[in-house]
Amino acid sequence: MIEARNISKKYGDNLVLDNVSVSFEQGKTNLVIGQSGSGKTVLLKSIVGLIEIDEGEIWFDGRLYNTLSFIEKKEIRKEIGMLFQGAALFDSLTVEENVMFPLNMFTTMGVKEKLERVNFCLERVNIIYANRLYPSELSGGMKKRVAIARAIALNPKYLFCDEPNSGLDPQTSIVIDALIKKITEEFKITTIVNTHDMNSVLEIGDKVVFIHEGRKMWEGNKNQIMHTNCEELNDFVFATNLAKQLRKK
Repeated sequence: MIEARNISKKYGDNLVLDNVSVSFEQGKTNLVIGQSGSGKTVLLKSIVGLIEIDEGEIWFDGRLYNTLSFIEKKEIRKEIGMLFQGAALFDSLTVEENVMFPLNMFTTMGVKEKLERVNFCLERVNIIYANRLYPSELSGGMKKRVAIARAIALNPKYLFCDEPNSGLDPQTSIVIDALIKKITEEFKITTIVNTHDMNSVLEIGDKVVFIHEGRKMWEGNKNQIMHTNCEELNDFVFATNLAKQLRKK
């Protein structure tokens, strides 16, 4: 479990996060939603440790991240897998080399052991016979699958996904959502997904947190979100669905 307790963050006079408290559960897909500029990305980066918070506490399974030494924080970072918005694969590396990259960086595995782990991860995301291909030879959906394989290469306890369906067609988005949920449940990972895709919310939202103007306005699950009395959330859901309908015309 990951817990953020009374998190606040300012940029100058702009209060980006305002006393946000939320917990993210193990073995579940925890979604953070909100408009652009709402503070959800800052929340995600704060938890990962990419941004230093002004106030509050961040806990990883009972470990208070704020008070840890550099070496102790590095150990937690080894337990984190990241799926970036644009997949962020290295263009000059093959699929195999991309997935092997964190193993080269953070382990002392031998070549054979690393290759076995790479193939295991690629199999888990339903990619085979693609080891020697380069990212330029892959579709958008395949790139995201390879990025997921790389994210789980170190067998992480925590998985952070930043807009995993960005740039994907609806059908491929459903596949990626299902894959993230399957891996989360199979390996009992604490997964946090930063998204504005309501389809993702309704498909895999075990827990949903809505951030509005830097504050946590609502939390619940995919079955509760369509029956909320939160006016700001209703406006967000309606605007998101309306925009999708207009894009289809």
